[in-house]
Amino acid sequence: MASLAALLGAAAIPLGAGGPRFYPDDPLIREPRPRHVAEARPRKLSDYYDFFRNLFGGAGERWTETGTPIPARAVNTLGEPMEGAWWERRHYYRRMTIEELKAGPGNAHPPAPGKWTIVAAKSEGVTPGFVIKDSAGETYFVKFDPLDYPELATGADMITSRILYAAGYHVPEYYIIHFRAEDLELGDDVKLRDRYGQERPMRRKDVIELLLDAPRDRDGRWRAIASRLLPGKPLGPFRFDGTRSDDPNDTVPHEHRRELRGYRVLCAWVNHDDSRAINTLDMLQTDPDGLQYIKHYLIDFGSTLGSATSGPNSPRGGAEYLWDMDVALKQFFSLGLWIPRWARRKYPGIPAVGHFESRTFDPERWVPEYPNPAFLNALPDDLFWGAKQVMAFTDAEIRAIVETAEYSDPRAANYITRTLIERRDKIGRAFFARLLPLDKFEVREGRLVFEDLEVKHGFAGSRDYRVTWTRFDNETGARTVIEGAADFLVPESRPGEYLAAVITAEDRDKPVTVYLRNRGGGFEVVGIDRTW
Repeated sequence: MASLAALLGAAAIPLGAGGPRFYPDDPLIREPRPRHVAEARPRKLSDYYDFFRNLFGGAGERWTETGTPIPARAVNTLGEPMEGAWWERRHYYRRMTIEELKAGPGNAHPPAPGKWTIVAAKSEGVTPGFVIKDSAGETYFVKFDPLDYPELATGADMITSRILYAAGYHVPEYYIIHFRAEDLELGDDVKLRDRYGQERPMRRKDVIELLLDAPRDRDGRWRAIASRLLPGKPLGPFRFDGTRSDDPNDTVPHEHRRELRGYRVLCAWVNHDDSRAINTLDMLQTDPDGLQYIKHYLIDFGSTLGSATSGPNSPRGGAEYLWDMDVALKQFFSLGLWIPRWARRKYPGIPAVGHFESRTFDPERWVPEYPNPAFLNALPDDLFWGAKQVMAFTDAEIRAIVETAEYSDPRAANYITRTLIERRDKIGRAFFARLLPLDKFEVREGRLVFEDLEVKHGFAGSRDYRVTWTRFDNETGARTVIEGAADFLVPESRPGEYLAAVITAEDRDKPVTVYLRNRGGGFEVVGIDRTW
């Protein structure tokens, strides 16, 4: 009751000159139409620069001037990101079918049968790859698995891209392809940069040599992952902090975007410890009316689910930064006798799986390879938002998504499915417990109803809830308690009037306030405040 009184008291402070709390079009589901991007400059980002800047440079804004955490921005009055250039409402909000989950961002544009023409290639890097044009003229980036670990990276790309797409992020289309050497033609004037950095004309012999570094399937064909060329002009990666100076629509520092803060939870789920700027891509795109805007993509998921693209991920992946002073000191002062928890991990020994497990997985302590400003800024309500995206996937849906990897060994599919389910449940238990996890509010037959996500998923028993109804002055922010209001039955009000319901639970002293607007003939939920 003390917390409730404090919340009501704080809410009674007038809003002042800032204007009303809610506007007639709240809650905004979609971002306003973007402003035209007249000129956008492609940029490159050094992997080493990004590493040292984030590890030692303190990239991004962390605190207010008074030393308090900064809440997420670019959210609507419900606390949700808005649909647009960064993210879309998908599986949690609009249930996708099994077929849609398996299709991901698109399942209608695999490379067309017939001859594929190599228009670019690389032999340096962790794995060989081509850029091809199929017989229909579509362009694809083709990557292979490491020779000794067939299906490892290509399976991870397929599964993770579909999970992130269903969670609302923009990702490329990915396809598993199988082909023979004779299906490839070498285009005109294709250059190859060899392992010594020298560029020279590519020959048919080079194609064969690149293929010899990749594994084949049981039929003697090469298996690879093909990602379809994204529409528009590539502008390079986006950072997880700051904004683009050449994008008039990019006004919120990236470290304060809820969809990027909550991305930490999705990355922890699939162990995407390589979730850094280099694996993102901004694309300058044009709508049917000729308006140019920048759309933000996540790309390259071969380093997930126990894979590091070139082989199994390091056992420490997700448990420690590449450089961690605390860990270094423990090792130094114990003369190397201190054994970190990740060193006790056990793996199935399946080549297509790599180092992926759930027994020691701790979602609250999970970290990427080096600090990510958006992840460091994630607050309990950001983590709750990410966790509810993860918990939206049922066991059957996870299994169906894993099937898209087309593992030849059923043990791989079974193991990854089971591990994803176990990691999912750990995420729900950890992050739903940080606040009162009520969501999906609506007024039904005159009553305010909702889902308790902790109860729904079996992480808590049934709860007793209490509600205090108030009339909310949208101009001043003042509240007046409605005496005698009956439980969750919505009190009578005039059209255009606002009500606020403060909901508490005996076992979780973290109230949730839900704002309703009488629109005449019914009520709509226009705002949610979460206390943590």
